[in-house]
Amino acid sequence: MSSKKVNLFEFPTNLGLKKKDTEIEPGVKLLPGWLKKHHFHELVKPLQTFSLTPPAYTLEMDELSGVRNADKIIRYACSQSEILLPHFKPDTFNIIIGGDCSILIGTTMALKKNGDYGLFFLDGHTDFVLPEFSSTGGAAGMDLAIVTGNGHEKLTNIEQLKPYLKEENIWCVGNREYDEAYEKPIIDSAVNYFDLNRLRETGLTNCVRQFLQMIDNNRLDGFFIHLDLDVLNDEIMPAVDCRQEDGLNYAELTIILELLISSPKAAGIEITILDPNLDQTGKYTTDFVTHLTSILERSL
Repeated sequence: MSSKKVNLFEFPTNLGLKKKDTEIEPGVKLLPGWLKKHHFHELVKPLQTFSLTPPAYTLEMDELSGVRNADKIIRYACSQSEILLPHFKPDTFNIIIGGDCSILIGTTMALKKNGDYGLFFLDGHTDFVLPEFSSTGGAAGMDLAIVTGNGHEKLTNIEQLKPYLKEENIWCVGNREYDEAYEKPIIDSAVNYFDLNRLRETGLTNCVRQFLQMIDNNRLDGFFIHLDLDVLNDEIMPAVDCRQEDGLNYAELTIILELLISSPKAAGIEITILDPNLDQTGKYTTDFVTHLTSILERSL
């Protein structure tokens, strides 16, 4: 597929989500097997595949941090980081399948141990919520805050690595939860913030080029891409835990990802939140696999 070596990692944790009343547990833990069933693995043709079984799902609230399942999330992040660390190399592109967005913690811990990295964070939400303002206590809504050192030290300073990423080296792109109180923390931060409206006003290509220029200007070792599938338009990807109107279409996603992945500084991408239980026929997953594998084929 590529001049770069491609590795595939399966980190199917659902510990960062609060289950809905109708669920036994969030179905995102089924995503690696679901993508494999829809031929993602055979199309990507990874050199190596690694899997890490997550702890059993619970709803335990950690009173110290204000985050559900904090201890289990920390243990999983540490194990995830150890698996990833040897594979962040200039000639390698790592594809990570979640799971929920709390996998960003382990990913960025590995990045921090390896060097100085940027992050292109594609998400329909900012995920920049502090525990005291979270309605669920779920780390999947706090992950970008956590990895930039915002929140309780228990999660933000694992192995004394705080911050896992610097705010100024992050582009947060695609939020469409337009609420003043919700957006204020990220607006007040040093994160470069492009909600969906600003992204389209700026221009997709221009936004990505500004990010890549920052990577060069700051002499970073590379960058990583976080792709929460709720950044996509609800009509083409409704199989997510928190649906909203609008979102990126596949033409827009293609422009963004091809520019990013074709950069020699691209270290990898993680895919989160698609819930197979919400796509019973596989219609939305099939379309996603077709588009993403085509993007990877053209870009790597």
